[in-house]
Amino acid sequence: MASPGALEPAAGSVPGTKVELTVSCRNLLDMDTFSKSDPVVVLFVQGSGSSEWKEFGRTEVIDNTLNPDFVRKFVLDYYFEEKQNLRFDVYNVDSKSCSVLKQQDFLGQAFVALGEVIGSQRGRLERALTGVPGKRCGTILLLAEELSNCRDIVTMQLCANKLDKKDFFGKSDPFLVFYRSNEDGTFTICHKTEVVKNTLNPVWQPFTIPVRALCNGDYDRTVKIDVYDWDRDGSHDFIGEFATSYRELSRAQSQFTVYEVLNPRKKCKKKKYVNSGTVTLLSFSVESEFTFVDYIRGGTQLNFTVAIDFTASNGMPSQPTSLHYASPYQLSAYALALKAVGEIIQDYDSDKLFPAYGFGAKLPPDGKISHQFPLNNNVDNPSCAGIEGVLESYLQSLRTVQLYGPTNFAPVINQVAGAAAQVTDGSQYHVLLIITDGVISDMLQTKEAIVTASALPMSIIIVGVGPAEFEAMEELDGDEVRVSSRGRYAERDIVQFVPFRDYVDDSGNQVLSMARLAKDVLAEIPEQLLSYMKTRDIKPRRADPQ
Repeated sequence: MASPGALEPAAGSVPGTKVELTVSCRNLLDMDTFSKSDPVVVLFVQGSGSSEWKEFGRTEVIDNTLNPDFVRKFVLDYYFEEKQNLRFDVYNVDSKSCSVLKQQDFLGQAFVALGEVIGSQRGRLERALTGVPGKRCGTILLLAEELSNCRDIVTMQLCANKLDKKDFFGKSDPFLVFYRSNEDGTFTICHKTEVVKNTLNPVWQPFTIPVRALCNGDYDRTVKIDVYDWDRDGSHDFIGEFATSYRELSRAQSQFTVYEVLNPRKKCKKKKYVNSGTVTLLSFSVESEFTFVDYIRGGTQLNFTVAIDFTASNGMPSQPTSLHYASPYQLSAYALALKAVGEIIQDYDSDKLFPAYGFGAKLPPDGKISHQFPLNNNVDNPSCAGIEGVLESYLQSLRTVQLYGPTNFAPVINQVAGAAAQVTDGSQYHVLLIITDGVISDMLQTKEAIVTASALPMSIIIVGVGPAEFEAMEELDGDEVRVSSRGRYAERDIVQFVPFRDYVDDSGNQVLSMARLAKDVLAEIPEQLLSYMKTRDIKPRRADPQ
């Protein structure tokens, strides 16, 4: 039996939620001579980091209409941190007995990202259909709604009785590991209890877990629970296992349910083997919580700001050895990281205007050092139009400023914190992306800035490029120990750091590498946004009725 070791549930291993897409079309092309078209919509999805399209599903066919409202819906797993590309192809069905699309009349298609639909006003997006030369193909309307059971949070408590003794000089140090079963028959770890020392009759603390993490919305899916005896060296001893389901657990709300802990090896070896103890479900309750999608649909805007390191340690931009060097064939590490993260976040920002700053450079004409200069050279309005606008301004700045130093983070963090402090009612949330190559020069001031920013609607993403050691960045990423300054601790963990080099794919698949980078740096943003809303008791605004 595999030991769970130090495994923790992976942040991106379970979808943020499930959403239901409702599809309508307006003013479709009329392909039939004696009546109107009989449309069907086919949904194709593209894998993360892949260019291949796979059919996901089809609506029903609606006869004789150019303005269909389809009843059959598409239910999709939604991950905030991934670019989930969708393609909708519309056909006029001439023969319902034929499922081959090429033999039907093509009426047009639309490409959208799932994040665009969710990030649009009220989760409703209208997009023009294209693809038939010289024709106006009409429009497709998409409505995204979160499935209600995706907001459920379970609180449960378990105890055990007469577990097997595993320790030579003591009893056992038991803990439980919960696994969600997957479609392919494998299991994914989704929760681990604390260790209760030196007992065969442990009572574990109550814990909470999202229903989607426990069973991904499938109430009858197997939930496997392993019982281990903790060992200091990580080679935990397997005591036994039992299986249940969310539905079975929920039925036990009004009564204690006892599970036999079985060890398959012992059962095979010992004829008189009964079990390795029992586990009792003491309590089980379900509550609904507001989700990230609730806030986005309620109108919360993500405001994306970029800060790029222009210190001399990056190397002369004109030299191939420079981290800022952009060859004719490949973007620099800075540009790649910016595109990977920005292209996902921009779906949640309605005006697509992104403030972009540089730091650590001497500026013309007087050579003054700046740690928060606008990349577009407009002090009054540092916003660039879209991620392409940010890239353009960044490349222009490389040609006009002198790379210098030191590497100061605090000025740009305080700049964004000042903007975040202007609107704290939950309608705005700021995400600052810092891309840097080196050791922070103003560590004390940066910690102070982060502690202050942790009380504001704001998150900070740091991508470290180049070969430097980034111990200081790990310290700012408060996963293990919350950042502190002058005796004050950060109210929330708002920093996520990743080294770019961990995402350089040896196979040369740059698209896949950058998809993985974006996934890891963005995975914590929804929970960070929710933690701010919870601490301020801010509820999502209700989306207007359709």
